[in-house]
Amino acid sequence: MTKTKLFSFLLMLLAVNAFAQQKQVETSIDSTKIKIGSQFHLTLKTTVDTAANVGFPEGKNFGQLEVLESYPTDTIKKGALYELIKKYGLTQFDSGRYVIPSLPVIINNEPYQTDSLSIEVANVKVDTLKQKMYDIKDIATAESKMSWWWLYVLLGLAALGAAGYFVYRYLKNRKVTPKEAPVVFASPIEKATVKLKDLEKKDLLQRGAIKDYYSELTDIARTYIEEAIHVPAMESTTSELIEAMRTAVLRKRMALTRETFEELEKVLRTADMVKFAKSKPLDFEVAEDRMKIEKTIVVIDKSIPEEKEEDEEHTLAWLEKQRQKEAKRKKNIVIGSSIGVVVLLIAGFLVFKGVGFIKDNFSPTNQLLKAEWVKSQYGNPGVNIETPKVLKRVDVEKTLPKEAIAVVKEMQMFTYGMMFSNFYVAVSTLSYRKPTDVKLDMLFDDMSKQWEGLKAKDILVKQESFTTPDGAEGLRAYGSMTMPNPLSDGGVKYDYEILYFKQANGIQQVVMMYPATDEDAPKIVDRIKNSVEFRKQN
Repeated sequence: MTKTKLFSFLLMLLAVNAFAQQKQVETSIDSTKIKIGSQFHLTLKTTVDTAANVGFPEGKNFGQLEVLESYPTDTIKKGALYELIKKYGLTQFDSGRYVIPSLPVIINNEPYQTDSLSIEVANVKVDTLKQKMYDIKDIATAESKMSWWWLYVLLGLAALGAAGYFVYRYLKNRKVTPKEAPVVFASPIEKATVKLKDLEKKDLLQRGAIKDYYSELTDIARTYIEEAIHVPAMESTTSELIEAMRTAVLRKRMALTRETFEELEKVLRTADMVKFAKSKPLDFEVAEDRMKIEKTIVVIDKSIPEEKEEDEEHTLAWLEKQRQKEAKRKKNIVIGSSIGVVVLLIAGFLVFKGVGFIKDNFSPTNQLLKAEWVKSQYGNPGVNIETPKVLKRVDVEKTLPKEAIAVVKEMQMFTYGMMFSNFYVAVSTLSYRKPTDVKLDMLFDDMSKQWEGLKAKDILVKQESFTTPDGAEGLRAYGSMTMPNPLSDGGVKYDYEILYFKQANGIQQVVMMYPATDEDAPKIVDRIKNSVEFRKQN
């Protein structure tokens, strides 16, 4: 094995080991085989510091498995750390072998993927003659491990007490207006007659409110027609109402003349002109229209025959149809109002705050770009570099094969984030025991093979020389790749840049990776590249 090949192998081993060590989420299931419809438990565990923000996956289905229940997260304190345990109850109602896909767990805005596990679902043979059947057990309530639950109870009681006090004061101090007893009419004609008399007492014409007068006048006529002969008069246009009346008159065999229909239609159309075209009839025309409505109501009432059994069935069916229509109308109003409120809230937020506000406050890479950056030296031979966060050491020396120990003096790696996340940066260094010549342009091949092992596709690469601000020469490899998305059929495209250097009888490598759609990540990459220095090397 040549030294260049050996170094390529070590870098690949180092990156894979670091990627594996970043698996901060343990995944397990309590059974690998279940019977159809039986429940098994998926458990996710992670250990974080007390200030960490952790978000576990939620949903009705994980792959082809149905989520029966998402249990509350258990928290176990271990010194200065918390162990978070999240359990899910899963099942499947078809036999076969199924895979629980890799799921994202968000820790401090960084996604960590769980391991994918397989479960075998077998058919259940039930013989009720030989097998005794038992009742379904009640749901067992898990005891909460939080010791401060009583605080929520006290706050809830205090809120209820305050609300009760204000309601009591309001009811005590408000003036109660006696409600008028609802007027009950013996028949639709009686109701229409009383409403017409009340209309004259309002003096709408004297106040010039002709539009309101015609609106109430025609509403009285429409209400009478709807209640007396059961046609949808209130919701119909003038043409629809006249047509529906003609059908009802024929069905009920009512003796109404063509003149009655014409006079009613004329008054309704005059009302339409007043309400929508701002027409103003003369005083004597208004008086004539009022008399025509009163006469029409009386004529219709006298022509209504006694209801037969089929008429009663038709009436009940019509009333039920009207009830369903009204219920549907109210439901649509509620749904429309709710959607409107949500849309208005979102629109108002975007108008007052703007899309830039959301980007600046919720984009992880934008927060990294605005953070107070840290400049430090990593590895041996050391690399001076500036990053948004301090890079953490990854223990990789124990994984070196025996044949590499005789050649490699020291191997170190420092990372932030993880591969295929919002942003990933890694600095790795390797020093030889003896002077060694390594060709930098051959190092990327093994890196691409490592990515292919992680299911990366469409890997594109370009290589060019690179010089740091202090004059150190190296190689820059950059391009893109596509990784499969465990939560959808499509893939996620990532961009990457890798810097290779040969300094002080050693090799240094800087890897940066981010989603291709992120607009802030390239700014972070440029700042990191411009900060690389080797001035302090001996």
